[in-house]
Amino acid sequence: KAWNVLALDGSNWQRIDLFDFQRDIEGRVVENISKRCGGFLRKLSLRGCLGVGDNALRTFAQNCRNIEVLNLNGCTKITDATCTSLSKFCSKLRHLDLASCTSITNLSLKALSEGCPLLEQLNISWCDQVTKDGIQALVRGCGGLKALFLKGCTQLEDEALKYIGAHCPELVTLNLQTCLQITDDGLITICRGCHKLQSLCASGCSNITDAILNALGQNCPRLRILEVARCSQLTDVGFTTLARNCHELEKMDLEECVQVGGAASGCFSFSTSLSHCELITDDGIRHLGNGACAHDRLEVIELDNCPLITDASLEHLKSCHSLERIELYDCQQITRAGIKRLRTHLPNIKVHAYFAPVTPPPSVGGSRQRFCRCCIIL
Repeated sequence: KAWNVLALDGSNWQRIDLFDFQRDIEGRVVENISKRCGGFLRKLSLRGCLGVGDNALRTFAQNCRNIEVLNLNGCTKITDATCTSLSKFCSKLRHLDLASCTSITNLSLKALSEGCPLLEQLNISWCDQVTKDGIQALVRGCGGLKALFLKGCTQLEDEALKYIGAHCPELVTLNLQTCLQITDDGLITICRGCHKLQSLCASGCSNITDAILNALGQNCPRLRILEVARCSQLTDVGFTTLARNCHELEKMDLEECVQVGGAASGCFSFSTSLSHCELITDDGIRHLGNGACAHDRLEVIELDNCPLITDASLEHLKSCHSLERIELYDCQQITRAGIKRLRTHLPNIKVHAYFAPVTPPPSVGGSRQRFCRCCIIL
């Protein structure tokens, strides 16, 4: 009986994560939980709970008015009505995740702006009905936003970023992955208005150029994470400015930045992906290995599909004592002997590579089997 009393005591239910039970959660469960917890509940995750809809969340909002963190990622039944309820009853909301809630429109952002002024983190990734009008409404009422995830919001254009740059000076994290209409104009506005920016993802925004790297270097000295994979117009020239001013970089993803060569390696970070940067040479890796902090800080480097690097690159990295992992898939000029020499200096390093066996000549009659070039895994 004592345990039953405790189980029904709402004060013991301040944080609830139902992800492990997502297949079984229906609206009535959420309603019952909200009635039990009431004003005690601060944090609730319904991530992936496909059975939860607007009606249940209206009851929840009415009962749990002190909610601060709410995760509705993948709750595809919800619509703008849910955000209207949150706006009306949950003024203390700080973190809201609506990723993949594809029925969400600009009306939701307008409602959040009017009723949730304390909002600091919002994820509306893959809510592809959202446009610049929704972003404009959001930032006018939620100027304290610190993290905004807009991945896959394909209708967003530069005008939306200009609103963010003008109204969100506290912004620390911004994700714009695959926002294909974004250009230099919008991102430069972000750099000039959001000097506290620490993490920027613009992977897949293929229209951006070195102007972005210059703007980041000049305006965002606290930058720690930069992800610009598949941004093929970026070159060494822009990374030179970035390296000169952004000394706190910890992670860079430059995969498929095909014009990047040696200078980008000067933008040292804990984790660096240079995969498919086909102009990277041994000299570029030498710059990275000789960087001011590389010996003590470089932990991961990815060099998949960099055809110009040789065993000399591994020699340049042997003094990076913190190096834990190196990716070398499809680096045809790297040899087993070179990796073995690297391991004499860094015995605990994890090396991911493969070596193509020599393809045997075709035998008479063509019956002899030929081998796949990636069938030997190290």
